[in-house]
Amino acid sequence: MEIASRPGRMSGAAGALLREPARPARIRESSLATVLAVGTVCIGSFLGQLDASIVTIALADLRADFGVSLGLATWVSLSYLVTLVATIAALGRLADMYGRKLLTLYGFALFTVASVGAALAPGIGVLIVCRVAQALGAAMLQANSVALIATTVEPRRLTAALGAQGAAQAFGLSLGPLAGGLLLELGGWRWVFWAHIPAGVLGFVLGVLLLPRTRAHAPRTPFDWRGLALLMPTVSAVLLALSVGESARSVGPLAAVGGLVLVAALGGVLFVRRESSAASPMVDLPLVLHRAVGPRLAAGTLSFLVLFGLLLTIPQNSDDGAVAVGLLLATLPIAIGVAAPVAGTLVTRLGVRAVTSGAMVCVAGGLGLLAAGGSGPAVGVPSLALIGCGLGLFTPSNNGAVMAAVPAQQSGMASGVVNMTRGLGTALGVSVSALAYAAGGFVATMLLLAAIALGGALLAATAAAPTLPGSGLPRQRENDRAAP
Repeated sequence: MEIASRPGRMSGAAGALLREPARPARIRESSLATVLAVGTVCIGSFLGQLDASIVTIALADLRADFGVSLGLATWVSLSYLVTLVATIAALGRLADMYGRKLLTLYGFALFTVASVGAALAPGIGVLIVCRVAQALGAAMLQANSVALIATTVEPRRLTAALGAQGAAQAFGLSLGPLAGGLLLELGGWRWVFWAHIPAGVLGFVLGVLLLPRTRAHAPRTPFDWRGLALLMPTVSAVLLALSVGESARSVGPLAAVGGLVLVAALGGVLFVRRESSAASPMVDLPLVLHRAVGPRLAAGTLSFLVLFGLLLTIPQNSDDGAVAVGLLLATLPIAIGVAAPVAGTLVTRLGVRAVTSGAMVCVAGGLGLLAAGGSGPAVGVPSLALIGCGLGLFTPSNNGAVMAAVPAQQSGMASGVVNMTRGLGTALGVSVSALAYAAGGFVATMLLLAAIALGGALLAATAAAPTLPGSGLPRQRENDRAAP
């Protein structure tokens, strides 16, 4: 049953909870207002990705502390990933209706409170519940990250701003294992969660002060609860199949994988049918599947598959300690941050197809160098720098092209879908690289990832121009003077 949102403004406490606070006039009128807003978004992007990777290194300590099996302990990570990917598109849709700043603030608040609960968790069950709550908060942040930037930044600076956001995500991903290892050494696994709290509080305060209110709202139509009820088990089945299949070596787990694949396929068919017929769908399928958007979403998925495959494989192939590996992997976000500001200029001069496809070819070249020379610092640093530069050029250019094809009122939905495909790419990267590494070792894994990067280059080269004929409304920038 669909429940309609109450139109118009609400009074009293309920109205205050659904009202976006305005920025102070001094900040709104500052020449740095846009930079400050992008920086606040980057904090949320960094937190969400840091939390996705930092906990994995603490699983052994969690098992010992709680006396549970490895399978149960892995749900501390898996519950986060499943919740994040399954809810992010729906939260993007809600943000379009109620305000992207509003959902971002609630995201910071929920993430921080859940981090306190996780740090104090007396048992594995409570910890998993808190991880689900953390994921919901992170989904609120990530569902709005690209949309907030796309509706706030001037078009000529959009690619650079998205590059900064992409660098923050990559930095969070690569810093996670290193930071987790240091925190485990200093104070145990609970400090992994205590460390999130200052950043969450800072993000909330900065969000109130620095983020602009939403101007381009989508109509408050009935929310597509049926679509969400179909999407969540479908995405969950995909991620669980990847998780089980990663270590399946016998008939039982393989049969479970087959069952999960069937559930995912059936759920996917029913979800597409639902969204195609719903009066107010959660995901606008014609828009998402358009030839200017769909191939770019697929290419983005492959780019994150490659990134996460690297983050998993290189530590497995190294005999160095966690700090040395973390420093080596830090080459990636540094290179992404260096390359991202250049992406906008290159797109203007060469076009988005040339930049995105060429960038993924660079990624494939770096992977080829790793396959030929190994992951030691002499080869690893320049190879990872080349890969990071390629991803730094690709991600903001690709995301910018997607958002340019989407009306402002649907930017939250599109941002949620962009981040959902990133989550799927993350899960695929972990499972595909783990299987490849177990079957053929480091060289085979790097060659496979290089082939996948070339597939992303082909998708990027064949995508249509990022302007949807008749897609609707002019892009409107957000403004604090507009009513929330």
